[in-house]
Amino acid sequence: MSTQSLTHSMKARKRVSHLVIYLILIFFSIIALFPFAWMISASLKFNTQVFIYPIDWIPENPQWGNYLAVFQEFDFLRYFGNTAFVAITITIGTLLTSVLAAYAFAKLNFRGRDKIFLLYIATLMIPWQVIMIPQFLIVNGFHLNNSHWGLIVTQIFSPFGVFLLKQFFMGIPLEYTEAAKIDGCSHPRICFQIIVPMAKPALTTLILLTFMGAWNDYLAPLIYLRDEKLRTLQIGLHYFQGENETQWALLMAGAFMSMIPVLLLYIFAQKQLIEGMASAGGLKG
Repeated sequence: MSTQSLTHSMKARKRVSHLVIYLILIFFSIIALFPFAWMISASLKFNTQVFIYPIDWIPENPQWGNYLAVFQEFDFLRYFGNTAFVAITITIGTLLTSVLAAYAFAKLNFRGRDKIFLLYIATLMIPWQVIMIPQFLIVNGFHLNNSHWGLIVTQIFSPFGVFLLKQFFMGIPLEYTEAAKIDGCSHPRICFQIIVPMAKPALTTLILLTFMGAWNDYLAPLIYLRDEKLRTLQIGLHYFQGENETQWALLMAGAFMSMIPVLLLYIFAQKQLIEGMASAGGLKG
């Protein structure tokens, strides 16, 4: 076989392999998008049409009024504001605590540093359901139960965030911190003026993951928040599920509107998310 024929054969095999990979990815993408497409379709139907089979993906008479009804029958703006306050505050708190802890574990030398870090990261293996009752008792002892702050203070410490940032900080050469120390910089100044600006991909990843987790959280608000005016969107949407009937069309409309902030955040930050996860082990060289 000539070199030219061999080259054409290799190119053909490469194209076929790429085609197979693309088909597989398209197949799984369709599976992943199916629930979202069904949710949007159901939100534009009458309640009696939601579960009709075969699925009518594009209703002949779209019920756009379902979205208006969500605001009329459901205190959407109050719950949206509560969710935004909780999610943003948790994200800022997690970012601050994770940056400080990661800097200490990555750039400071103190006795027992590696052992303390290992013990802290080991808490990732403990399911939250195991500690939620003791945690609730502690929060109740501080009289923070049935308040947003009781929900916030229990979630602003993230072992995963510390691990993610520590791995990135360790990839930043020590020459930067040593030069800053010679110039008389304190550790807080080195951390926030030198290290943090160089870790934007990892910080963006942590912000995105933390915000998404806090925004979509259901169990913790269910445990800590009793007053209706304090509840978040995920708890409030439960009101569309009655004892004898569930308003599925309104529930899907409310669920779609509640996911819009997270969807927009992911669309605009997906590049930084991929870069942060890919470069968590160090700087690109």
